[in-house]
This record gives sequence, structure tokens and C-alpha cells, in this order.
Amino acid sequence: MKGTHHGVQRRLLNVNPRAFYSACGCHSLNLTLCDMVKTCDKAKDFFGIIQRIYTIFANSTKKWHILKENITGLTLKSVSATRWESRIDSVKAIRLQCADIREALLQVSETDTDIKTSSEAKGLANNELGEYEFIVAIVIWYEVLYAVNLVSKHLQAKDMLIDVAIEKVQGPITFFKGYRETGFLEALETAKGIALEMDIGTTFRKRREIKRKRHFDENPDDTNIATQSAEESFRVNYFVRIVDQAISSLTSRFEQYQGYQKIFGFLFTSETLQSLDKKSLKASCDNLKVALTKDGKSHIDANELYVELMFLQNFIPKENIGPVEILKFLKRHDCFPNASIAYRVLLTIPVTVASAERSFSKLKLLKSYMHTTMTQKDLLI
Repeated sequence: MKGTHHGVQRRLLNVNPRAFYSACGCHSLNLTLCDMVKTCDKAKDFFGIIQRIYTIFANSTKKWHILKENITGLTLKSVSATRWESRIDSVKAIRLQCADIREALLQVSETDTDIKTSSEAKGLANNELGEYEFIVAIVIWYEVLYAVNLVSKHLQAKDMLIDVAIEKVQGPITFFKGYRETGFLEALETAKGIALEMDIGTTFRKRREIKRKRHFDENPDDTNIATQSAEESFRVNYFVRIVDQAISSLTSRFEQYQGYQKIFGFLFTSETLQSLDKKSLKASCDNLKVALTKDGKSHIDANELYVELMFLQNFIPKENIGPVEILKFLKRHDCFPNASIAYRVLLTIPVTVASAERSFSKLKLLKSYMHTTMTQKDLLI
């Protein structure tokens, strides 16, 4: 879809170079999370563990009943394969109820007659939920997913406009930059509180160092790599990598928004428009005309647009209003043709192509069909 050389974007631009490509905001956020998980194997394993915990209890009503007896709040959720930002529901249930879920796993390991299930439940309780490193990871991912989920919900709003979307996307970028500096220490403190409640250790388990045989022609200094503590290794190879990837992916996947800001930014609010001097306003009008030109023809005249906006700077109401209100104002007076075209183009650039994320689970579709069929039979009876 996004391909600039052979994708759908290029095919449409070949037909009309004045078209404006806009990636689906929510899909871009999901792809950002995918990029973060792919940065290291531990991140991949983390969501695998979350799914295994859910599967243990979801396999039978008896084990699910044990879970319900131990938790009073959020129930466990399956890890969605298509709705990445919704994984916050899966993580949140464990993040806020670690001790209770661990106790439920231990009960399953003691009461279940299936050796495999019993062993897996005990392993999850002791080796995953019983490890300080996993507790720190779940605290980090909860913060990350919460930040992304918040922006995703905003981008799915029916009245979301490109100017507000640019501001909203800057939010998680700013968050991750600050989180990179202070987030790890805060996560450690939060995880310590959870670990003490669960009566488990509050230190990272030191991994066994793998020593490689040195060849006769190798310099001894080549193999003496500076050793890191387990905590520092986790921070550098896990925390920093996923946060840096988040910043990089958000910046690159939403770079198109920055391009629109350079073209249409001077039209975003009345306050911005009124703050421009004559030189800056003229340059912005010329830049917009270039963006809307095809085969030497444009729907706006830069000089006329400049004159209209110069008059509009003094004529528009003093309170700060957005592009929708400005366009309504222009329509009421019907004497700003070029400005009206510019604002109409700005307001038709889509922020996202999905009103909401969808689940593609065939099982859910089948359950929905069976429920509908049974309801129809009940009505007939």
C-alpha cells in the first residue's frame, strides 16, 4: 500500500500527482509495536508467556473456575494476533493481579491430574511470574502499551483532523524520549513493590557466562569483553532497544504527517495564521501552490490566496479556532475562493482508514453465526 515506487500509493499518484497519501494511523501504531517486539528475542518470548498463562486457564472450565476464585477484578485475555494495541488488556490483567494469578497457577499445578498441564503451570508460576526480570518486563510493557493505546483511540475518533493527529502522534514520541531517561528506574521501583507482595527476590538472575575457546592467533584482549551486571544488561539489551525502536518507528511511520504540516501548517489554526508576517505568509502560499500543481496548472493562485489570507488575518474572529470553523466562516462570507479551496483540501486528508480495529478470528465469526442461528430457532419456537 505504502510503496513509493510500485505500491498502491505510486499507482494513484501516477494518475493524479496532487493526491495526498496518508497511511492508516492505527495500523502504523500497530506496526510500530511489531517493530519493537522484533528488536530482541526476550520481547517475543514475553508475549508468548502471556499467551501461555491465558491458555492454561482457558483449556477447561475447572481451571478457569480456579482462576475466578483467585481474582476479583480483570479477567485474563488472549493475545490478539491482529490488534496489537489491544494487547494492553492481556498485559493489564496480569500486571495488576500478578500475585493472585501466580497463586491460581500453583493451585492448578497441585490439583490438575494432567502431568503436562501441572508441570507447565508450576513452571509459569515459579520461572516466569516468580522471576523479578519478568515482573520488570510486564511493568515496562504495560506503560508502553497504555501510551500507544491512548493515541490509537484518539486517532479513531470520527472528528479527528490531520492537524490534531500530528499533535497526538507527537505525544508518544515525547513520552518515549522521556521514558528512555527515567522509565527504567521507575519500572524497577514499581516491580520491587510487586515482587515484595509476591514474596520473591528483587534482583536479576545472573546468566551463566558462555566462554568461547580462543584460537592461538587471537589477542587475549579481543575476548575480554567488559562484563555487565544482569540489571544493566537487561536495561541496555531490552529496555533501551525497544524504546529506541519505538522512537525510530514512530518518527519514520508518521513522517508523512510532518510533510503535511510543512505544506498546510499555516492554515491549522487562526492563531497560527494571524501570527505570520507578510514574508512568511507569501512563502507558505507559494509552497501550497506547488503542492497543488499538475501539468503547470493549479486550483489556487498563490498571489490571490496571499491577498485573501492577508485580509483574513484581520477579518477573522480573534478567538483561536480550527480549520473546520474557519471554513464555515469563509462559506458564510463567500468572498475567499482560493482560501476555501485550500481549507477544503486540508480537511479531506484522512487521518486513518479504519473507524475501529477488527478481529479476524474465524472462531469468533463461527460463534457469532451459531449464536444468531440458535436465536432464530428460539424465536421460531
